[in-house]
Amino acid sequence: MFDRPLKVLFVSSEVVPFAKVGGLADVAGSLPKALAVGTDEQGNDARVVMPYYKDIEGPEYIIDFPVPLAGRLRTCILRESKIEAQYKGESRMVPVYFIANYHYFYRDGIYAFPDDAERFAFFCYAVLEMLPRLGWQPDVIHCNDWQTAPIPLLLKTQYAGKPFYQKIATVFTIHNLQYQGHFPEETLRLFGLGEEYFHPERLEFYGKFNFMKAGLLYADVINTVSRTYAQEIQTPALGERLDGVLRMRSRDLYGIVNGINYHEFNPATDPRIHRNYSVNNIEDKKDNKFALQKEMGLPFKDVPVLGLVSRLVAQKGLDLIAEIADELMHLDIQLVVLGTGDPHYHKVFEKLKNRYPQKVGLYLGFNPVLAQRIYAGADIFLMPSRFEPCGLGQLIAMRYGTIPVVRSTGGLSDTVTEFNPATLSGNGFVFTGYSGRELYAALARALKLYRDNPEMWRRLVKNAMSLDFSWARSAVEYLQLYREAIAKNTVALRTA
Repeated sequence: MFDRPLKVLFVSSEVVPFAKVGGLADVAGSLPKALAVGTDEQGNDARVVMPYYKDIEGPEYIIDFPVPLAGRLRTCILRESKIEAQYKGESRMVPVYFIANYHYFYRDGIYAFPDDAERFAFFCYAVLEMLPRLGWQPDVIHCNDWQTAPIPLLLKTQYAGKPFYQKIATVFTIHNLQYQGHFPEETLRLFGLGEEYFHPERLEFYGKFNFMKAGLLYADVINTVSRTYAQEIQTPALGERLDGVLRMRSRDLYGIVNGINYHEFNPATDPRIHRNYSVNNIEDKKDNKFALQKEMGLPFKDVPVLGLVSRLVAQKGLDLIAEIADELMHLDIQLVVLGTGDPHYHKVFEKLKNRYPQKVGLYLGFNPVLAQRIYAGADIFLMPSRFEPCGLGQLIAMRYGTIPVVRSTGGLSDTVTEFNPATLSGNGFVFTGYSGRELYAALARALKLYRDNPEMWRRLVKNAMSLDFSWARSAVEYLQLYREAIAKNTVALRTA
């Protein structure tokens, strides 16, 4: 059963290049391509489905069909596009289906609407209803975050008696447990469920219906985006009040570190950076630093440049940077910041820029080209996160030979290890306690090595650039996870 290629439907509320709010979109746009390429000539039949938002252009009409929701039929218009996966110089096309409904999705923006429960309930039903109409039966439906979490619930309840769906296994991935989808009790009616489901052992969550909890309880297998985060969310400190549910399902909970697209993030070929370079000509990286200084209006100096590319929110540990900022500015360094988010942190960095205009470069907003230039031009990359399910910034930074200074949490723990000058092992600098002093100490270690021992710093850069955090590596682990889900679903069918 497991020797053949698998048919996998990847369900996500956002997918690069069509719509993006956070890192979920990057995963949804990359992992299916790695699955389609596979580890052999055949690959897997990986497909993607997402909502058809207002700003998306190009997908072609396939069919339309009715979708049952709360006792009424709503219309779904199904569209299709493709994303391209590269394999040994050849292209493989991954189908992307779009669930279109003018009332639910033709709006400015993606999330945070008063009727989000109804919008994404419709999406979940439409995903299941489209499958027999396509004549395609996946082995696994891979659901991602709260917007898709009711799909395993529906398969175990509303669709349980329909033969077409019985052999479909489900995987539910938690990208960030903080965002769960809490809605009023009457949300039950959207899924045709009785009051018996509004109970703490089922879908009730402190007086609310919890979308995320539906995925945690009913998926065949659960995973999150790093091994350490999979352990952390089973504790009260980081479990977001769902740690009890996660401990209950601990045998079905796995951690797989995210990857990055090694075709897109490649300093040897990236057209967005000033000068291309590789692990074999690291010295050319410095030209990107000088170009970045010019672009950000900073003095042309060969000093350590610290980079920060981040959502500007509390999760990212920005208060630690603010705590030590003045002390840091007395060192012979420069700081370049790119991001957007909480207005409080906008003001923090604007004040810092105003106080130290010759040392701080600031861009408040979304600018993917500038982001690449920071990854390539900085010497050190800051990620002092309070918590971090996986993190992509440190993976991209290391790909570009920019050394991460991180707090040991979640995916940062799984991907960054302290550099050891004695053994020449490690790929960054790590601190544990959530304090500005510990962040400063880690930065001091990095800056001392940079200034005092250029050859050893060069070795550290090579260590970072030589690591493999490609999606090809992660895809192998996901294929094993899918097979585990299929096995669990098969056992459940036999014992039902």
